[in-house]
Amino acid sequence: MARTASGLPAGIRLSDQISLGVIAKMFPLDRVREVLAETGKASERERDLPAQVMVYYAIALALYMGASTREVLRCLLEGLRWLWGAEAVRVAGKSGISQARTRLGAEPLQRLYEQVVQPVATPSTRGAWYRQWRLVSLDGSCLDVADTEENRIAFGRPEASRGESAFPQLRFVALVENGTHVLFGTRLGRFADGETTLAHDALPALRPGMLCLADRQFFGHALWQGAVASGADLLWRVKRNLRLPREAVLADASHLSTIYPSEKDRRHKAEGVRVRVVEYRLDGIAGAEPLYRLVTTILDPAAAPAAELAALYHERWEIEGALAELKTHLRGARMVLRSKTPELVRQEFWGLLLAHFAVRGLMHEAALRADEDPDRLSFLHAVRVVRRKLPLFTTLSPSGQDRPA
Repeated sequence: MARTASGLPAGIRLSDQISLGVIAKMFPLDRVREVLAETGKASERERDLPAQVMVYYAIALALYMGASTREVLRCLLEGLRWLWGAEAVRVAGKSGISQARTRLGAEPLQRLYEQVVQPVATPSTRGAWYRQWRLVSLDGSCLDVADTEENRIAFGRPEASRGESAFPQLRFVALVENGTHVLFGTRLGRFADGETTLAHDALPALRPGMLCLADRQFFGHALWQGAVASGADLLWRVKRNLRLPREAVLADASHLSTIYPSEKDRRHKAEGVRVRVVEYRLDGIAGAEPLYRLVTTILDPAAAPAAELAALYHERWEIEGALAELKTHLRGARMVLRSKTPELVRQEFWGLLLAHFAVRGLMHEAALRADEDPDRLSFLHAVRVVRRKLPLFTTLSPSGQDRPA
């Protein structure tokens, strides 16, 4: 039996789909054209699927992971027909779409992400701040990609209890703005790349005025020093066996200590870095560990008391929620990135992150208007709204000027 191409849900009118909608609102055409020029990917001549259309298409794919590539393109182009004429923009076949995506590549999507996707919380954003610090967290995850020989070579495949897992996987590390769930500073690699290795490349996205939370697998002298060099403050969990002698006990029962790159450096008291240590227990909590240990760059207990830091550290789980949004609510549970080549996998990955930012940006605007914590809004509901209501926003004009849809 021939396979039937997946379509969009029944009962949704074409006029309910975006041509570009919220995507164009978050990523204006002028910026897209600049990125294409910078990366040398601007269309030299007008094609059925010019480069600027394919940038938006790569983002739209993430909003409709369950639909066929041609169906997504059909809905994307619907809003362009009134601008260019009924026959000016044709829905290409699967091969034409693949060729247009290959011409575009991944670099414009990555460049657009790096230029546009930044923390968006304002002083009025609820849940985004601890005292004067903007809260961010560091973590990593993996995504399944299509099982092709090229993808297996490029990304690698994790081991399983019986041989290897079913799909190759890419690994990425990202920072999240806790209050808005915006994923920024993301770095992409092979499955075999360690999270700490990728984290080194993510650190330049940290800024003074941020307080970065991270779990114990990230702690190491070199990574800590790299994060400190960004000017951000840090609150990271460490393993219980890390040597942190009590050099000075402070008023809130935290203490000062010094970390060193190696035991040799410790003996010679060389290359040491002063930290403040917070230790605590979660009595009466099922599954809690016997002891939690945090280290921070905030040495003054008056600026951030130990009890507040202990409670604050558990905000790190906000990044788990953001990653779940990306991997489950947006991509779809157990969905595999559909691209068959490594370059298009990377393109699809950056498109996924850009789509997540577009939804989260919309949610942040709504939360500000309602004076609500963005965490109280449903990401899944927002995705459904974006999918259905995008014609209420702008569409793409071939002249580069926005016109109402």
